Formats: sequence, structure tokens, C-alpha cells
Amino acid sequence: MPNLTSTSDFLLLEFSDIRDLQMLHFFVFFAVYLTAVTGNLLIILAVAVDHHLRTPMFFFLMNLAVLDLGSVSVLVPKAMANSLMNSRSISYSGCVAQVFFFFFFGGSDFAILAIMAHDRHIAICNPLQYETIMHRGACIQMAVSAWITGIFYGVLNTGGTFAITFCSNMIDQFFCEVPQMLKLACSDMYLVEVGLIIFSICLGIGCFIFIIVTYMQIFSAVRRIPSIHGQKKAISTCLPHLTVVCLLVFSGIFGYVRPRSYSSSVMKALFAIIYAVVPPLLNPFIYSMRNKEIKTALLKLCDCGHFSKTITCHNTNAK
Repeated sequence: MPNLTSTSDFLLLEFSDIRDLQMLHFFVFFAVYLTAVTGNLLIILAVAVDHHLRTPMFFFLMNLAVLDLGSVSVLVPKAMANSLMNSRSISYSGCVAQVFFFFFFGGSDFAILAIMAHDRHIAICNPLQYETIMHRGACIQMAVSAWITGIFYGVLNTGGTFAITFCSNMIDQFFCEVPQMLKLACSDMYLVEVGLIIFSICLGIGCFIFIIVTYMQIFSAVRRIPSIHGQKKAISTCLPHLTVVCLLVFSGIFGYVRPRSYSSSVMKALFAIIYAVVPPLLNPFIYSMRNKEIKTALLKLCDCGHFSKTITCHNTNAK
């Protein structure tokens, strides 16, 4: 087969060739995307507006919501557009952008989660020096370092992927997933990207081990807190974060480490949705349900919206 040039388009996986099912996929993706965007925007607004949430933990949570918002926006809108337009194509540059931003947001996301674990460790294990260590400047530096790590991670994987010569343009996935793109390689250059994937796995496992060790120290410190109320309060600030970490890690494992009996195109797409779309969708709900401060801030936002509408209606009636 002829080699593909940089002007070629890729053909993504089609969910169905039946028009009614394509429209069903569009509306399902639209509902998922709208829910994810709304949830993450509410978290961002709550932290930005409520001065009670001007703490390092919620600053990092806002960064996480921004990353989740970006992550779900990289994949879902294109899948929606293809289902709506009865199309499978994505441009070469569009595929490059998907790969870069997918790894950029994913790498930054994991780095922020590791920083949040460090923040909880300082808050519970060394509370007297918390404000000294986790001051505003330090928090901004940590967040910037996480975003820079994501950029480096994205550039590294994107460069490694598109240095490959492709012998086919048919990607067996609904987005430009790197493992599926490696199957299109017609040269040994794909070994470079395989090496990058192995490096990524080792890096992810390293971050996960760091988070687990950190939480082992946190739970050890919590056990030494004399009051039951104090123990519950400390654990309540950690559980949402730990749940999000587990969701991200285990959904990724579920997506990539699957039996060969589930290698059909439909199952590949389903597993990809689980690890790429579900975490950004559920993260806002996990933090909202498990965190009283976020609940209070969201209720204030709703009350302010209702109050402003009441004032507007009152002014209109008065006129």
C-alpha cells in the first residue's frame, strides 16, 4: 500500500452504518458531553466565586476541573460531529491535535492528582507548617509544573507517533488512539512509540505508587487523631481525591488490559469510552457528593441565580 503523506485524512471507527443508530449515538454523546461540561464548569465557578474555597486543595481541584473539561472536549465533539454528518474522516492535523491534547490533558491530570495527594499529606501529617509550605506562590509553581509536564508529555508522544510512516488510514477506534495507530505502521519506527508507551506506563505506575504511599502515611496519621470527629473530618477531605485517582487508574487498566475475546470494534470503542470519557464525567459528581464545602458553594451559586432571576422579573414587572 502507498505511504500516507501529511495531507491525508484518517478514517475513524463508525459506530453504525444505520442512520437512526448514528443519531442515537449523537444524542448519547451530546448528553454525556453536556453533563461533563456543566459539572466541571460548576466546580470552576464555585471555586472562583466563593472566597471560602480559596485554599490550596480547591485551587488544585479547579485545575483538575479545567483539565477534565479539556480532556472530554478533545474527543467527544468530533465523535458527535461524525455521527451527525454521517462521516468517518478526521484530517491529519486534527489527528495530531487529538493525540497531543489527549496526552497533554491526561499527563497534567495525573500530575495534579499527585500534587493533591501531597497537599493532603501536608495538611494532615504536618498541619502546623501547612500554610508555610503550601503558600500561594508554591501552589502556583506546582500547578504550572503539572501543566508543563503535560505539554512535554504531549509533545513527546505526538512526535513519536507521527514520526511513523503509515501504510493505512483506517483507525479502528472512534478517535486517534495511539495503540490503534501503531497497527498502521509500515516501518520499525513504531518501536519508538512502543518505548514511549512503556515509559508512560512506568511513569503512571510511579505516580500511582507515590499516591498510595502518601495515603498510607495519611491514614497512619489519621489513626493517631484522638477524636472520632477529627478522624472523620480528615478522611472526608481525602476520600473524594482517592476515589478520583482509583477511577482514573482502574478505568485505564480496564481500557488497555482486556481479554482478546473482547477485541471487536464495538468493544474497543466501549472500553475507550470507559477510560477516556467516564472519569471527566464523574469527577465533578464525586467531589460534589463527598465534599460539604463544594456542596455549600454550589447551593450558593444556585441561590444567586434564582435571586438574580427574581430581581430581573421584579424590575420588569415594575416597569
